[in-house]
Amino acid sequence: MTDTGVVLTDIRKSFGSLEVIHGIDLTIAEGSFVVFVGPSGCGKSTLLRMIAGLEDVTDGEIDIKGRNVTDLDPSDRGIAMVFQSYALYPHMSVRENLAFGLKMAHTETAKIESRVKAASAILKIDHLFDRRPGQLSGGQRQRVAIGRAIVREPDVFLFDEPLSNLDAELRVSMRIEIARLHRELGNTMIYVTHDQTEAMTLADMIVVLRDGRVEQTGSPREVYENPANTFVAGFIGSPRMNLLNAEWVGDGSIRIGANRITSSMGAQKLSPGDKLTLGVRPEHLSVSTNSEGTLHAKVDFYEYLGGTQFLYCQLEDGQSVIAEYRSPVAINAGDIVYLSSEINQRRYFDAAGQRLFTPWPILPSHR
Repeated sequence: MTDTGVVLTDIRKSFGSLEVIHGIDLTIAEGSFVVFVGPSGCGKSTLLRMIAGLEDVTDGEIDIKGRNVTDLDPSDRGIAMVFQSYALYPHMSVRENLAFGLKMAHTETAKIESRVKAASAILKIDHLFDRRPGQLSGGQRQRVAIGRAIVREPDVFLFDEPLSNLDAELRVSMRIEIARLHRELGNTMIYVTHDQTEAMTLADMIVVLRDGRVEQTGSPREVYENPANTFVAGFIGSPRMNLLNAEWVGDGSIRIGANRITSSMGAQKLSPGDKLTLGVRPEHLSVSTNSEGTLHAKVDFYEYLGGTQFLYCQLEDGQSVIAEYRSPVAINAGDIVYLSSEINQRRYFDAAGQRLFTPWPILPSHR
């Protein structure tokens, strides 16, 4: 996946005087699976629609496989899009829905039949050929919508929150199907979602967006373990990373409330009294009930999930912290616990929320 699939150069989008996409530069490798993720209103769907040609680009350039497509019609860009709403023709059968785009492009009948047959085999929907969309389940309709994209044999697949209308169980099975589809086809895929679980499980590369700007790009492991700022740290992960207000002491340690914690980051041009943020994931906090920990906390609430338990605690200085707890010893609301973490599992951010230094190296991604 070394060839260029999609390149965005200084992409901007304005509605009148309001700029909503602010000069995004992004290179997507050919054959990769890239997920745009971020909160509502961050610009992820707008960016996808500009790649598709459904939104005009105010400024900048979009290249697909080395070809400038900025001003081309959607049908000339080599893309196929799958929408959240399925967008199937209700009066047509599944077979007719799959073939419709090719017929409109005056594709030869034999080629249409061949492509429809191949797509239905991949998605296992040939037994649905004679049904209409109203006779299908949500998952079946989404497979037909994906099949309609496959028959076009595009260079790039674009997915705009395609699983949002499905229930939880169907979303899991469809995630698996989309991942399998990417492995089989090998096409470049760009996928928009607000669901970080979809982003973490599907992506080769995650693009985290906020307010029309890219906050961080990287593999799921990179953005999870080495977030670039407190926004990414708080957005990626469920539960989110704990972000605790702290103060640089000046002797290689930080202070959280009345507690002092040894730091691994060095001075980093900090002065005693400088404010910073300590980040640590819930699963990286060790929980003890016998004073063996750095931070003293009271359990306000807990979630028992069978194999694990999440403790929602409050530190002595009033800050909230979440810890993952995996012990058969019961802990209940009102209990006092002591929390600690390994030094290489801590992340540090400055007063503006930016990462203070390059954290410990991470393991290679499995992808």
